Amino acid sequence: MFSTTRAATAAAFSPALAGAGLHETYLDLPGHGDSPATDHPASQAILDTVCAWLDRHTDAPVLLAGASYGAYLAAGIARQRPDLVRGLLLVCPGVTIAPASRTLPDPHPSTAPTGWLDAAPADLHPHLDTALGHRTPGVVATVLAALNSGGPGDDAFQHDLRTGPGYALPDETADTVFDGPVSVLTGRQDGIVGYADQFHAMRRYPHGTFSVIDEAGHYLPYEQPALLRAHTHHWLRRTRD
Repeated sequence: MFSTTRAATAAAFSPALAGAGLHETYLDLPGHGDSPATDHPASQAILDTVCAWLDRHTDAPVLLAGASYGAYLAAGIARQRPDLVRGLLLVCPGVTIAPASRTLPDPHPSTAPTGWLDAAPADLHPHLDTALGHRTPGVVATVLAALNSGGPGDDAFQHDLRTGPGYALPDETADTVFDGPVSVLTGRQDGIVGYADQFHAMRRYPHGTFSVIDEAGHYLPYEQPALLRAHTHHWLRRTRD
């Protein structure tokens, strides 16, 4: 996810991949965690850096998994370098970068225990209230631990990336077809990227499975880990057919 680290990604995906017999590698994106920033704050430069790493360090094609911004980049890699990708697991993926262009669910009055956000810093309350569908103190604690894990990152680079003209990939709207097995998981209460745009983007994936999960928001891996594991194992079976 944008601004998070490889430690947060491992906390999200390692439980879902446990026992699958895979060699798992988690990356800090440029300007995130312990990785230095690219020369230019642009998503294309970040994607190119990841592709160059894959070219050097893997026997392609590989399975790619990502969440939110990481899933946005993984889908971009599959469009631009399909030779590198054997399958995609996209969790709460961004489809369009500009927030105003996203189709978001209507706000919903959900049941939550009193004080469910008390452990979170006050400045994070609006974000978590928008992002979370499974609203319990335990989920909040898990998300906070993930957000606070890993290296420091480059705040200035991340700000320039998010606010600059290079945040969107140049082929963001291209309906390039990726023919490998794909699983797209979305949260029914995800107020950050929603779930409708991801369904319409399924035309890009002729061998894609789409799931929208109730009582889940933008932090779906931490909110519904058992469901993520079940869907991940279904996807892995399809990658081996």
